[in-house]
Amino acid sequence: MTSRALRPFLRASAFVCLAILPLASGASDWTVSVEEQNGLPVLTRGGGPAMVSRFDFWAADWGWTGFPTVFKVNAPYRYTLSGSNKSLDFDLQADIQKQSSQTLTWTFDLNAHSQKSNVEGGGIVFQFDPELIAGEMGDPVLLPDNRGWSWGKSQGRRLEMRFEPALAKVYFEQGNSAQVRAFFYKGSIPAGRQQIKAVLNLTGDIALGQTPSERFGLTDPATWPDGQLDWRTSPVDLSFLNAPEKPAGKRGFVKAAGEQLLFADNTPARFWGTNVSAYAIFNTSDEEIRQQAKRLSALGFNLVRLHHHDSPWVSPNMFGKADAIEDTQQLSAASLKKIDWWIKCLKDEGIYVWLDMHVERALTANDNIYAFQELPQDQGRAGLKGYAYVNITLQQAMKRFAEDYLTHVNAFTGLAYKDDPAIAAVLITNENDITQHFGNILLPDKDVPKHSKLYMDEARAFANRHNLSAGQTWRAWEYGPSKLFLNDLERRFNVDMIEHLRSIGVKVPIATTSTWGGNGLSALPALTAGDVIDAHSYGGAGQLEKNPLTSDSMINWLAAGQVVGKPLTVTEWNTEPFPTPDRHSLPLYVAGTASHQGWDALMQYAYSQQAFDAGWIRTGNWNAYNDPAMIATLPAAALLYRRADVHEATTRYVFAPTPDTLFNQPITANNSVLLRTAIEKGKLQIAMPETTELPWLQPGTNTPQAQVLHDPGQSLLDVGASESTSDTGELKRNWQQGLYTIDTPLTQAATGWLGGNSISLADIQVQVKTAYASVVVQSLDAKPLSQSRELLISLGTRAVPKADDMTPFNVEPLEGSLSIKAPAGLKLFGYQARGPMKALTATYQDGRYLITFDGKQMSNWLFLK
Repeated sequence: MTSRALRPFLRASAFVCLAILPLASGASDWTVSVEEQNGLPVLTRGGGPAMVSRFDFWAADWGWTGFPTVFKVNAPYRYTLSGSNKSLDFDLQADIQKQSSQTLTWTFDLNAHSQKSNVEGGGIVFQFDPELIAGEMGDPVLLPDNRGWSWGKSQGRRLEMRFEPALAKVYFEQGNSAQVRAFFYKGSIPAGRQQIKAVLNLTGDIALGQTPSERFGLTDPATWPDGQLDWRTSPVDLSFLNAPEKPAGKRGFVKAAGEQLLFADNTPARFWGTNVSAYAIFNTSDEEIRQQAKRLSALGFNLVRLHHHDSPWVSPNMFGKADAIEDTQQLSAASLKKIDWWIKCLKDEGIYVWLDMHVERALTANDNIYAFQELPQDQGRAGLKGYAYVNITLQQAMKRFAEDYLTHVNAFTGLAYKDDPAIAAVLITNENDITQHFGNILLPDKDVPKHSKLYMDEARAFANRHNLSAGQTWRAWEYGPSKLFLNDLERRFNVDMIEHLRSIGVKVPIATTSTWGGNGLSALPALTAGDVIDAHSYGGAGQLEKNPLTSDSMINWLAAGQVVGKPLTVTEWNTEPFPTPDRHSLPLYVAGTASHQGWDALMQYAYSQQAFDAGWIRTGNWNAYNDPAMIATLPAAALLYRRADVHEATTRYVFAPTPDTLFNQPITANNSVLLRTAIEKGKLQIAMPETTELPWLQPGTNTPQAQVLHDPGQSLLDVGASESTSDTGELKRNWQQGLYTIDTPLTQAATGWLGGNSISLADIQVQVKTAYASVVVQSLDAKPLSQSRELLISLGTRAVPKADDMTPFNVEPLEGSLSIKAPAGLKLFGYQARGPMKALTATYQDGRYLITFDGKQMSNWLFLK
């Protein structure tokens, strides 16, 4: 996982990440709404971004200045915005409202408290999807006299943003029509007040949509009941799933066998996991570690990744207390003992462990690293990402750490980590590739001459060996020969590290790094050196509404990592920014897809990044353990995935690009409709091509009974489709309505915009008034729902933390009804965090139980037994 500050800028297209995406309206494929982070317009197409906007202001010499804003929904389609720029000494107020079905207006009141000279100025930056510019929308056009812009066809779909009076300057940034800058101030800021009115007119099939808050409902969360969740115990007990595996490792070491993970006894290994990270590892008491291991098992997890163990912002970390670390050549005995205890406690509960060899280790001058002064430094500590691929001393430091870490003998198990079959897998380096993210830092213009020489020497040698253009091979930012070279360089590093790990006795599968942050398919070849392909993906709100014909979801980025012949693991998945109101849908969507696609290990990020301490419990995106929205459905997702309630696809689609297709053009979930639509129906895999320059790349030719496809632009859904059904018939998604259902004998679920809809599955019927909700009914005794005498009902709604991100959350009460076909004689109970199970009322008639939710009380977990 990268830092929160860095992650938004790591998508494949900078355009994608400029705004937090609003939810699509559901009424039209093209929708404009007001973005709640900054009060500016955003255009979505099929749930994905088509145009986004933001405020940007700069001081002298393009020194960026912060501009925090506060947005408020006052009434439907009536909003206010306020912001203050302390560096440039001005305030902004805005009144925003709908004037007609296709018109929005902004009245900006600016108040500059003092005159500023020799500043760059600023205003609003509008960014347009380059693919739509090249396609159906064409180039944006600037209006005369600095009055705004228009985009689209004069007859048909079109947007026009007009400012009165004229702005200081409106222009294309560096001549790039994908970005328009509309500056309130340019060159100077005169003291005083001014008012600017902006009018956005829409024509054609563009609808004006509500903000997410309006769609979910404008009820004050403070009126909702407190969440019923005890962070030390589990509301459900799924530990029976782990009982046959106690202690973890009893079936022998995990291995990769073709496209599957197996235990040594050839039993399939299917992992539903999470991450325990940073302070949670080292600052939690031993007794609480034992308690959390039991809770993790009860929640249904059987794999935990220990992450951010080496990161400099964590104190203590693997090297001791941060302010006392002189070098990173010695591992802290106290820190190792904490990890020992985590492994011991997890193992006792039948939970396996994933270990990382490198996350964000910060080296010091005392680590004796070649050209240390060239590494990016913060307070004398330096990161190694990217540089390690050419710097042998960094590779040696990584090997020493791995050897010290993995040969360490656990004080509580008596086994070295490398010899403990409870360790399921290891990762060489986290989110660290040169095929896209870190290759550019080695280039000659980056003022790292010693590293650049190493890099350029490697590039020239590769070009000479394969008769490639030396002038193109080193150009890391381009497609073509550079992608061949970068994959080869990264793969050689991977092979060397893997050989070292095997030489010290590592037996379990090894992942190299992950496909992450917008990596295209051209990043995959180097990853095939590992035993598994690992993927990371973070989505925003509205994942269920992503139209695969036009827009990518976080699921698509994971699916694009499934390579023929290799298991797929996912060490990180989540949604951001916290708290996305629909996050309770995501575990169901991930688990249902993963089971259908045949993925092997899923790890949510994160169970906790903070220490488990009753005196200081905060909420946040990396602390699912105390979040009633995520915990509402994480156990349900664990149960359906680990039992394989959703069957694996019977249809297999193999995308088999030629070397020219794979290495000479970007192919991502963002721009390939094939990658997006295939998983809606069957199983998607990527076949590596036989490539002359990469003789080590194993071609994915063994694809029996598969539909082999070669065009990344081929859609497997009909034009205009609004929903899909998996080839097994168990999964259905209607992106126009934002609905997702799972219908199997043991698990039946409906999630999304359920309000006002009646959802009928094989044995349940859901009718709720609450706008957005998740309702899951599952058999706990492995009998079909209609025959089961022990049913778990999981309910997900919005959960909002109290002020300053404190617990307990306020949880939106569900209003509506649920009908379940089940045997007579069962009684209904609700979980309570502070007390015994509460008996509830359910009526039984004609073989069905009717449960009514009054919209006042709320328990996320009910039991019919």
